[in-house]
Parts: sequence; C-alpha cells; structure tokens
Amino acid sequence: MEIELDEKGSLPRLGRIKGRVTVTPLAVTEVEMPLTPDGAHVWRPFGPGAKIDVSLEAEGWQWQGDGYFDANFGTRALEQDFDRWSWARFPLKDGAACFYEVQRVDGSCLNKAVRFDDHGTVHALEVPRAGLSRSLWWLERSGWCDVGSNPKQVMRMLDAPFYDRSMIRTRIAGNMVTGVHETLDLRRFRSRVIKAMLVVRVPRRVGWKVS
Repeated sequence: MEIELDEKGSLPRLGRIKGRVTVTPLAVTEVEMPLTPDGAHVWRPFGPGAKIDVSLEAEGWQWQGDGYFDANFGTRALEQDFDRWSWARFPLKDGAACFYEVQRVDGSCLNKAVRFDDHGTVHALEVPRAGLSRSLWWLERSGWCDVGSNPKQVMRMLDAPFYDRSMIRTRIAGNMVTGVHETLDLRRFRSRVIKAMLVVRVPRRVGWKVS
C-alpha cells in the first residue's frame, strides 16, 4: 500500500509535508473482531505485521522499520456505543501482539489479547492488564505486561482532550518490546465543547478528495 502525502504542516513545523509511505504486510489476515454483540462495530487487522518505508522530502525524514495496517468499521457513531477503549500493538520476534479493551455504554466490557504469527494466523495470548500513567490531558490509561513488570511510556505521539497515542515499552512473553498504544475517551468526546474545538483543529477544506 502506497500513501502519497502533500499536506500543510502545523506548529512546530510549518510548510509543506510531501513524500511517500509504503506499507508491505508480511501477511494479510481474514480476521474480524466484533466490538459490540450486534456487530455494529468491527476491528479489522488487515496486516498486523508489516514493513514500512518512509520517504519524505525533508532531510532526515527517510527510514525503514516495523509497521502494521488495521482499521475500525461501524454503522453507528462511536459515542453511541462506547464510553472508552484502549488498544495496543507490539512487534514480536515471530509476529505481533494486539490488545483491545472496550467499555461499552451499557456497562459491559470486552478484553482481548491475541498474537499473530508471520503467516497471519491468530493465537490466543494470556497477558494481564496493568496500570499506565495518565496522559497530559489526564486521560486514564491502562496497558499490558507480564507479571512483575510495568508498561512505561517512552514517546508522546498525540495528546488531545479525548484521545492519546504514544509509544509504550513493556514486557510480553518474556521479551521487552516497544509499540503503539492508544486511549479514546468517548465520554469526553460527547461534550459539545470538545466537538466545537474539533471544527477548528480539523477543518473541512474545499476540494479534498479520496481516491
């Protein structure tokens, strides 16, 4: 999958951000995980393990490494069905580990931990949840790690009043790994104040196209 970028930068880096990101999955899975009992929301890990090549038109913005490709699909607004969720993905020596914790508005919960091998086959994974420090906007977060260890944030990626994305270092199946972690608080997202802020932060531009 090739992603062509040609966007306006924002603080602290103004100007154009141009280039290409190429994602090459190690395997494409057929796995789908319903997030609600009626299947109105589904998590789809297309390529839980992938190689990524980033080539942007700026000095030092070219690199290759580990990546992934997944997506969420739904037929209702997220805030209708969920209060919050935490999700994480970590590379392993022979694949990747993915975690999903969901709290629904009806009080029910979903907690899943799975491992994908290099061929895309999914396996159950037993890793307990653990506490994680709050975000800059004081979002409550949780992570996953082996017994006797603690997950730790090593890089801040995105901080918003209702959403946090960061790099987390933790121990899974005896191995120290670093991966992407996110927390989404839809109780905050329901706020009219937050939605008004989003209009300013993510404006709709005339001429935007999806191809």
